Amino acid sequence: MAQTNIVPMSASARNAGVAYDLDWIEDVRINLSASERRVASLPGRRSVKKDAQAAWLLKAVTCIDLTTLSGDDTASRVRRLCAKAKQPVREDILEKLGFAERNIHTGAICVYHRFVKTAVEALEGSGIPVAAVSTGFPAGLVPHNLKLKEIEASVKDGAQEIDIVITREHVLTGNWRALYDEMRDFRSACGEAHVKAILATGDIKTMRNVAKASMICMMAGADFIKTSTGKEAVNATLLVTLIMLRMIREYQERTGFKVGYKPAGGVSAAKDVLNYQILMKEELGRKWLEPDLFRVGASSLLADIERQLEHHVTGRYSAFNRHPVG
Repeated sequence: MAQTNIVPMSASARNAGVAYDLDWIEDVRINLSASERRVASLPGRRSVKKDAQAAWLLKAVTCIDLTTLSGDDTASRVRRLCAKAKQPVREDILEKLGFAERNIHTGAICVYHRFVKTAVEALEGSGIPVAAVSTGFPAGLVPHNLKLKEIEASVKDGAQEIDIVITREHVLTGNWRALYDEMRDFRSACGEAHVKAILATGDIKTMRNVAKASMICMMAGADFIKTSTGKEAVNATLLVTLIMLRMIREYQERTGFKVGYKPAGGVSAAKDVLNYQILMKEELGRKWLEPDLFRVGASSLLADIERQLEHHVTGRYSAFNRHPVG
């Protein structure tokens, strides 16, 4: 098998990508039954309780890409979401947890291109980046040149992160060179903005496809690989996560580049995000629990985390309507 020749970069270096290497892709193997056993054992084998759980959940808040991607989105809804991103947990709860002086905010706000300027203005001075979904999200079935123009427009409007969707047909037909070239173009169009590659894992059918698509996108320069648009019938799962994390680990071992991971769609409960955090730590290490390498695409998740934190400090569960997100 051919080896990719590249000098490892520092831990903080952005993924520059590597040359296309078909031998590397064809050598990808997945032990499905062992992977299924691994994730099946996770919920009962690892747990965090009390103060430790509260700390993990606060860390999860800082890794949320607080998202609104609905057909009825409005500028006022986006501004409310931005306000929540800046103050995601009520001040009284943070005070009781001893975090009143900490600048706790979400990892990003994620919106359609139309609302990038609105979000950028609402978040000015907060340090919270705006992520824009792009390239014909969610299906990605628009002409390639229009995908590039949409990326460029979002970057011009102030988006610091771009969540692109790959062409699923390239994966389903095994046209890995086309996927690499597409992803490389997306990376170039993003300029200084970081790019998250959405694989739509529920659409590309097999875990081997998930593994190979993950590796191709990283080879082409993706800063993050992301499970889903949130619009597929099946979105983020622990099994898909395990496969993608192991590809991230292999890519780092070969190239020295660290690539981030983002589950999206279906992660709506605090207990669920804890499982993802535990899996991240066990497979990749502590560094992948920070927002530069871990994000969760969610909206209702934040309300459940805040609710769990309130229970931790008061001993009582409150109604969800006491924790509005947007």
